[in-house]
Amino acid sequence: MAKIDFGGVVEDVITREEFPLAKARKVLQNETIAVIGYGVQGPAQSLNMRDNGFNVIVGQAPQFKKDWDRAVADGWEPGKTLFDFEEAAQKGTIVQMLVSDAAQKAIWPVIKRSLNKGDALYFSHGFSIAYKDQTGVVPPDYVDVIMVAPKGSGTSVRRNFLSGAGINSSFAIAQDFTGRAEERTIAVGIAIGSGYLFPTTFQHEVFSDLTGERGVLMGALAGIMEAQYEVLREKGHSPSEAFNETVEELTQSLIRLVDENGMDWMYSNCSATAQRGALDWKPKFKAAVLPVFHWLYNRVASGQETARVLEACGAPNYQEQLGKELAEIRNSEMWRAGKATRDLRPKEAAREITAATVGVGGRGSN
Repeated sequence: MAKIDFGGVVEDVITREEFPLAKARKVLQNETIAVIGYGVQGPAQSLNMRDNGFNVIVGQAPQFKKDWDRAVADGWEPGKTLFDFEEAAQKGTIVQMLVSDAAQKAIWPVIKRSLNKGDALYFSHGFSIAYKDQTGVVPPDYVDVIMVAPKGSGTSVRRNFLSGAGINSSFAIAQDFTGRAEERTIAVGIAIGSGYLFPTTFQHEVFSDLTGERGVLMGALAGIMEAQYEVLREKGHSPSEAFNETVEELTQSLIRLVDENGMDWMYSNCSATAQRGALDWKPKFKAAVLPVFHWLYNRVASGQETARVLEACGAPNYQEQLGKELAEIRNSEMWRAGKATRDLRPKEAAREITAATVGVGGRGSN
């Protein structure tokens, strides 16, 4: 492992240079990787591994026709490389649990009885194992239990693979029956297109992931945007102006500067007025939201957020309810203004975005 200084703390990471694709192919040359689920992470990880030359099959419930048909459209052949959950799990030596967290609880009895001695049970999220008391996912002692968790949505995993950039991933081993768990884990991490991998635990991964998704990455970001947009509209600003000052400038300009060289670099490349305002108001926003993040983390650590996920996402009418909630966002004035703004972008840029997403399957994190 390479030693990298992350802000004064030295951590171990594994890069593609020290664990190249050829080594991953050698480690996994006798393995059949069964990807269970073709909805979110499944398409990206399976397609990346197939493109990289690994022996991959897909398990998907045929009754979920949309996902089954997408798998067929992506070139997976029923009876050859595409099977139902149970048959795929029986054929696989590395069984990747890439259905949703609530679905993992539901299908676990089928997967458990399909595991053979020496198989590897793979996750891309620590949820089912870290909260086993609630999920009931307790692996038998005769398998490896491993995880590679890409730090991005299925869309990003596939897009970054196609561009050659890769996406960073964490990895963990919860159970090493074969004595090969670590090399299998890292090899799969390279196979799915990770840029580099860093070690964690199942518990640390799920605690940070649930906090991040509910916080900065999705929940807090959307909530802050809505609050600023609402204030600007109440003060008489047009939808176009409010949306551009809230979302468009962030996504099309500023966040790209942060990505390139960091927050301080972004500040130094903005106007003096913007710099001063940002530096003055950053601590005020931090003070306002810090108690919320402590509350959020405590709910994650206690299992309260897990209970909410399992109850809500496991409900028979969840997809119907989800559709209503997403439609409410989509049909709000702010995001209707966003659609109009995106439609006004130069067509050349739109074509570039479309080209970059060709072959992308699924979206969101596991």
